[in-house]
Amino acid sequence: MTSSEKPDETVVNNLSEIQQRISAAEQGRSIPGSPVELVAVSKMHGMDRIQNALDAGHRVFGENRVQEAQKKWTGQRSKYPDLSLHLIGPLQTNKAADAVDLFDVIQTVDRPKLARALAKHIHASPRNPTCMIQVNIGDEAQKAGVAISDLGDLLNQCRGDIGLPIIGLMCIPPAAESPAPYFALMAKLAAAQGLEHLSMGMTGDFEDAIKFGATSVRVGTGIFGPRPGPVDPT
Repeated sequence: MTSSEKPDETVVNNLSEIQQRISAAEQGRSIPGSPVELVAVSKMHGMDRIQNALDAGHRVFGENRVQEAQKKWTGQRSKYPDLSLHLIGPLQTNKAADAVDLFDVIQTVDRPKLARALAKHIHASPRNPTCMIQVNIGDEAQKAGVAISDLGDLLNQCRGDIGLPIIGLMCIPPAAESPAPYFALMAKLAAAQGLEHLSMGMTGDFEDAIKFGATSVRVGTGIFGPRPGPVDPT
């Protein structure tokens, strides 16, 4: 953006509206909790639109792919030291080192092999990203995430010999169904495992997610508008 260009007020206004809606949903919770973290999902959006959110003071962003995130965010910490980047897409084990180097929260741990790869690189790195386990809450074949029946075993391995820091759970409910029962089940799973953090809820359902205990919500379209297409990672 040049000095003669004006910022896109649409992004700034959308961000403000989402934050107001989050605050209202927090007020409506039956059990008060900590403020909900807004992860602005910037995947497939270029830095021109993201810059508007940065200029408005927002610092927490979510990306789906390591390579795309590297292209957009490498070097940004020198300008924004309080930047917090969340990986919210599936992660291949051969990208674990890159993910550890770039992200502050990795939300999509879903198998022991990946947990071991992340732990290896975290233990060898000066950085210390926290991790969440993605649960395939709707048991959908096309979606990533650990099966509910395998969650306890994966957590025990992470907490035991793997030594991976797990702070909470993440999910993406089935698109064609009401998300409320899935959010309620996620809250029960987290409580049973003694986990405080729940990443659930997106543009269309984040208010419901907050009512069921979400501690962070992932909103992309509601802030940046429709995604234009993949960002060239080369």
